[in-house]
Amino acid sequence: MCKILNVCLFGRLTLVVHPCPDLHVLHISKPSKSLLQIILGDRVAQPTDVQPPHCSVAKATLHGTTGKMSNENTEEAAALQAQIEHLQAEVSALRRQQKDDQKDVTFHFRGQMQNAMLSLCGQRQGDEKVLSMLMEEVEELEEDLKLQTQMNGISLTGCTTKTLQSSGRKLVQQLCVSGHCSELLFQVEFQLSEVNEASGCVRTISELNVVIDAGEMQNFSSFLSGVEESRDLLLFFRTLRSFSDRCDDRRRTFQHFQEKYPAVVSLPAGCRSEVMHLSHPELPGCVLLVHWSVHVSREGGVSPKVELLTKIPERALQLFPSQAVGGAAEAFQSLLRILGAEAALEAVIMAVSLS
Repeated sequence: MCKILNVCLFGRLTLVVHPCPDLHVLHISKPSKSLLQIILGDRVAQPTDVQPPHCSVAKATLHGTTGKMSNENTEEAAALQAQIEHLQAEVSALRRQQKDDQKDVTFHFRGQMQNAMLSLCGQRQGDEKVLSMLMEEVEELEEDLKLQTQMNGISLTGCTTKTLQSSGRKLVQQLCVSGHCSELLFQVEFQLSEVNEASGCVRTISELNVVIDAGEMQNFSSFLSGVEESRDLLLFFRTLRSFSDRCDDRRRTFQHFQEKYPAVVSLPAGCRSEVMHLSHPELPGCVLLVHWSVHVSREGGVSPKVELLTKIPERALQLFPSQAVGGAAEAFQSLLRILGAEAALEAVIMAVSLS
């Protein structure tokens, strides 16, 4: 039979005494522990030797929760590390692009212009003369560009450069050049590769793509296919200039005759069209059509072709001999060979105007 002994000394002590030889202490308040050991000696068990059953369960639960949180933290840390690496790679790419842009800015400049551009890009300490140097160089470049435009008739309105590959030996850039020759718009895209070899720098063009005004594509389609295959930019610009000159000749001729003979000559589609109408006010329905086209061969040859077409009603054909009407086109071609385009056209216009 168990006996309960209560001793109060520096706190409350609860002691369970059992008839068995061994004596076990179930609950000992901390202040009374030393006194009990003095009274009972080694027969007193240490409080830490006996633990309630629920302690082990709590420890197991705590251990499982800690392991789960550790796994979640590891996954989150790995995701954050991946984001950091992605941002670092993006920053590195932007820095490389910035260097490429700065190189592109100063790629075609030399001397004072290059120094000024480097100063503006932060690669060289600027001074008070940077702005004046830049303005002077820009004025010189504008004069050079104006002179070149007058010489070759080609005016550039835009140029963009993108570096695709850059190493110590090879440089690959994507260029897009746009402009106009007279009133003919064009855009040229190509890749320019520069390879430094022992003999010097070798430049090659690849991936050439040419786009021009849609109204002239029917004349240029075959030629553009050949140019894109051969990647001959010089041939393209030379042919473009010749084609534009022939179109300007046609425009000036049509405009001249419209101003000189407004009662007879009409241009329904404008002075840059290929067709000019000739008609007399007293002969309604009777129209002569002058078709002036400019053909471009696959090899780049430019040749004008002028034809005279008739549009006469059936009633008028009964009044005129068929031979005279049918032979108008052949007669006009004979005039072209003898007199040239402008003189032959004026002779036909005077005949139509009955002057």
